[in-house]
Amino acid sequence: MDTDYITNNEVLNLATLNQWAQELGFQQLGVSDINLATTEQYLTEWLAKGFAGDMEWMGRHGTKRTRPDKLVPETISIISVRMDYRPPENYDPEMILNHPELAYVSRYALGRDYHKMMRKRLQKLAKRIETVLVKENKNNEGFQYRVFVDSAPVMEKPIAVKAGLGWQGKHTNVLNKDAGSWFFLGEIYTNLALEPSKERNDHCGDCTACIDICPTQAIVKPYELDARRCISYLTIEHKGVIAEEFRSAIGNRIYGCDDCQLICPWNRFANVATDNNFSIRHNLDSETLLNLFTWSESEFLKKMEGSPIRRIGFERWQRNIAIALGNAPASQIIIDALNKQYAVASEVVREHIDWAIKNLR
Repeated sequence: MDTDYITNNEVLNLATLNQWAQELGFQQLGVSDINLATTEQYLTEWLAKGFAGDMEWMGRHGTKRTRPDKLVPETISIISVRMDYRPPENYDPEMILNHPELAYVSRYALGRDYHKMMRKRLQKLAKRIETVLVKENKNNEGFQYRVFVDSAPVMEKPIAVKAGLGWQGKHTNVLNKDAGSWFFLGEIYTNLALEPSKERNDHCGDCTACIDICPTQAIVKPYELDARRCISYLTIEHKGVIAEEFRSAIGNRIYGCDDCQLICPWNRFANVATDNNFSIRHNLDSETLLNLFTWSESEFLKKMEGSPIRRIGFERWQRNIAIALGNAPASQIIIDALNKQYAVASEVVREHIDWAIKNLR
């Protein structure tokens, strides 16, 4: 590889890249090298324990996930960005959790899907870098890059940590002293030799709040998560029947779970999102379980256009709500609604409706 022009310079320094990122709506940018040897060892051991559950794709691509230059040949640097998504202050998640007739949706899914939006902005950032290289070097033939936002086999959290965006907390989410953990991550793999950012220290200390609060004890020890027990995994990634041992603990959480983040002291410093894409849609911060359960499949698909929720499909949507209704205060109205849906529901949903009805009687 010809690296004559791929060098650090006064234009493509961290301060300038950070400024460009913020102009595009990102709150922070960092750079890392591609050495993920420690992460590779951890991932191998984690997969061997079966903690990935149904997420077989976590091990499908071999070492491409932990060796970036195998995924994108000639990659030597990774640009990592964060974008805050915390909803407005008037949103009260604990109020919803304390009212079992309401539906709880994870904070990240209350607004529009972030994937395409962040990818487009990362593309703009890469094009701006390319423009500078063309101006300085009279060509851009040597510049290579690829953009990722929660896509392809990318270890986004360890990469973000190496890029100085924060540290990986005991709940395994990335934490930042100035922003908590309510943010999305995105990456640009590139062959540019950029100066790496300074990594941040771990500031979890002796705190175990996230471990103690987990409804299903999915955080089996500090910094290690058994996804098979995690409510976010069960309600989003898991496609089949949810084991009975977890159903009561799910409560009214119909899409994801934020308990470990809600309890985290560092989230007192989280920033409210300024991007309108993260504004709450379809009253998902105050909607009742019964209303959502009456949606037809066509209504679900229509109303969830542009939402990350849409990808779980109608069956999992109904399955999750059926469990939540089974945890709601018993009433004949709920039982009647469950019985009405039973007639047209899939076999998977019917099993959870049966459980819900038994739980209410």
